[in-house]
Amino acid sequence: MVERKELVRLTGIVKRFGTFVANDRIDLSVKAGTVHAIVGENGAGKSTLMKILAGEENPDEGTIEIEGVERSFRSPREAQRAGVGIVHQHFLLADALRVWENVVLADEPGSALRLDTAGARRRVGELAAANGFSVDVDAVVRDLGVGARQRVEILKVLYRDARIIILDEPTAVLVPSEAQSLFAAMRAFTEAGASVIFISHKLDEVLDFADEITVIRAGEVVGHRMPAETSARELASLMVKVAMPSVEPRIEPPGEQIVLEGRGLTVGDEGEVPALDDVSFSVRAGEILGVAGVEGNGQSELMLALLGRVAARGTVSVSGADVSGLSTEQRRGGGMAYIPEDRHHDGLVLSMPLRENAALGHHTHRPVKRGPWFSRSGAAAVAERIIARFDVRGGGPMTLASSLSGGNQQKFIVGRELGSDPRVLIAAHPTRGVDIGAQSAVWAELIEARDRGLGTLLISADLDELLALSDRVIVFYRGTIVGELDPRATDAETLGEYMTGVRSDRIAAPIDQEAAE
Repeated sequence: MVERKELVRLTGIVKRFGTFVANDRIDLSVKAGTVHAIVGENGAGKSTLMKILAGEENPDEGTIEIEGVERSFRSPREAQRAGVGIVHQHFLLADALRVWENVVLADEPGSALRLDTAGARRRVGELAAANGFSVDVDAVVRDLGVGARQRVEILKVLYRDARIIILDEPTAVLVPSEAQSLFAAMRAFTEAGASVIFISHKLDEVLDFADEITVIRAGEVVGHRMPAETSARELASLMVKVAMPSVEPRIEPPGEQIVLEGRGLTVGDEGEVPALDDVSFSVRAGEILGVAGVEGNGQSELMLALLGRVAARGTVSVSGADVSGLSTEQRRGGGMAYIPEDRHHDGLVLSMPLRENAALGHHTHRPVKRGPWFSRSGAAAVAERIIARFDVRGGGPMTLASSLSGGNQQKFIVGRELGSDPRVLIAAHPTRGVDIGAQSAVWAELIEARDRGLGTLLISADLDELLALSDRVIVFYRGTIVGELDPRATDAETLGEYMTGVRSDRIAAPIDQEAAE
């Protein structure tokens, strides 16, 4: 076996935030030409450690060595010059700029007086093609879905010739085929002698993709494993003291009442190919209807149409009442809850405390509203209940949302939405980027709400999640429903065939449930 040289060494890294120790004397060695996975629960210190390596945070103690040379990064720019690039879980993109402009921003080709636009576009297009990334370099970033935005972030790193790429939850919103394309691109990168540091909560991907694995818990390294010598269960037990998430077969079937229905939903201008094309479906009380599809095939437009945030033809009904002409606020007030696909963009105001975030979307109801006034004490009480019931760790009602880890932010959003006693829940990627403990907690809450009669439309890029939680799964391809499947009689591979257009059983109207059963 060829001994690989050490490309990165972190020794005795300590990082404190006040009295909280995020990293407690962490040692890490990453060899050239390898993929090194770092796993741990949310808040364990993984992202903080990677921010230190990427020059975004300064360690209080410890050293960083790149190819045997000790380095001290005073800024991300210095880390980039040393060959370190990071792709954050939450993207750092300028929404108003085009893809190629985002990629070359601050490193534009040309002279100080003249930008080489053609050269920049060509270079970004070549990078995208070489790495199998299907992205329009002239598209405006605000118009892209989450998966496409992630590819733009990766292109930013590749454009700067990084030799050390840090990926923070890179497959959280990718379907298996997209994830495999990403892994293939990253493997090609390591074959050229560089390194990938891969943070993930998907332990099956870690075991398949990584060459070495480091486990961090509560800011300390608690294990180092080779994939061939460990298992997902062992890694989970090292990460957090909870069982792997699972769902027991349901005993009682869903109810008969239809609580959410869409008929003939179409989104798009006349004369153009619609993003959502004549979609009809229904969700019954106590049912979880899963929605599968490759990013950009109409799922986002479906959510926006149901919430009243985009102009759509067709009708939307909640518990038999047509809400098509109502505003988003009115639909929410009528019992529609929403877990958004991007918690930072649509779920929280990071600069505000949890007290105010507890009121988002529910500011017209008691106890947040008392008479014509906003009640701070009422909102604080709601935040307290969410924190206690959903085990949100990291602070109290006056804690800024930005201070929480990603998993605890997600649990807070889930708690806020389920705590509003909704009739219908639209849940988009509810466990995106969260650890096993948080995933178990979210799954348990969704199942408990289902058993209380809540109808849920579940959109997820995690096919295992869809198959585990859903009573039925509808599959989107090019803006239309191409299949309706029983999760108990299908698998991820079959779902993938429908999602990529290999198979299709296109239906124009919801299946008659009584006849189907």
